[in-house]
Amino acid sequence: MLSLPDSPVPVTTTSPVPSIRRAPIENLLLASLSDEDRARLLGDAPPIDLRLAETLSESGDRIHHVYFPIDSFISLITPGVDRAQLEIGLVGNEGMLGVPLLLGIHVSPLRALVQGTGHAWRIDASHFMRLIESHATIRNALNRYLYVFLAQLMQTATCTRYHLVEARLARWLLMTRDRAHSNQFHVTHEFLAYMLGVRRVGVTSAASALQRRKLIRYQRGDIAVLDVSGLEKAACPCYAIDKKIYGRVLGKRRASRHAAGRESKATRLAGEIGAAISC
Repeated sequence: MLSLPDSPVPVTTTSPVPSIRRAPIENLLLASLSDEDRARLLGDAPPIDLRLAETLSESGDRIHHVYFPIDSFISLITPGVDRAQLEIGLVGNEGMLGVPLLLGIHVSPLRALVQGTGHAWRIDASHFMRLIESHATIRNALNRYLYVFLAQLMQTATCTRYHLVEARLARWLLMTRDRAHSNQFHVTHEFLAYMLGVRRVGVTSAASALQRRKLIRYQRGDIAVLDVSGLEKAACPCYAIDKKIYGRVLGKRRASRHAAGRESKATRLAGEIGAAISC
């Protein structure tokens, strides 16, 4: 069974951790929609809370809900036994959980595990299907994310096969940082070993190497990213490729809406973030 992170342990330190400049957090995919389409999807329901280590679906389960994370994030894990399990994707406020529905498939191929607690919009699958069948603007916008999602899965497969553990760990820490909206988060060696598909000793060696270079601080499962630009240089090219794919396919759409002056406040924010991550 997948080993889940322990409860966070406070870290005492003398060196400061750089903070992320915080903007209001919103789901960027929803923010790229028109106000009317966004209202059709969400209705009047408030966001829900996602709890750490909560399983939203198992491989083979029927999909009952679509999730749009706000400040939470979700691991996508391949089916398998013990160490045969491997994380192949992370979904945060850049995307959605439930993309098989866009292909007319109602069964989840992966385990969806909440890795970062927080809020998310949850939409009933049947309501979601009715809307994408009857509103082409919604379907077209979400199909663009489907392309990005599939491209990033293929990039992850390449990364797992060809890149060294240290570079893959740096990439994973950056991806988690982006979705946690924080330079500090908690994850154990054992959990990282499952996520990266390597033995625990491999994670220990890679994390120690990054720590010696003063890129991160890692103590009893608490990780602090100390040097973001340095960690980006240590990461494999897949991290930058993922951001460019997202920015090229989804960032341009938000930029065009911004130029036309038709976007909401949330959409303007999404455009700014999309432009930033595509640099």
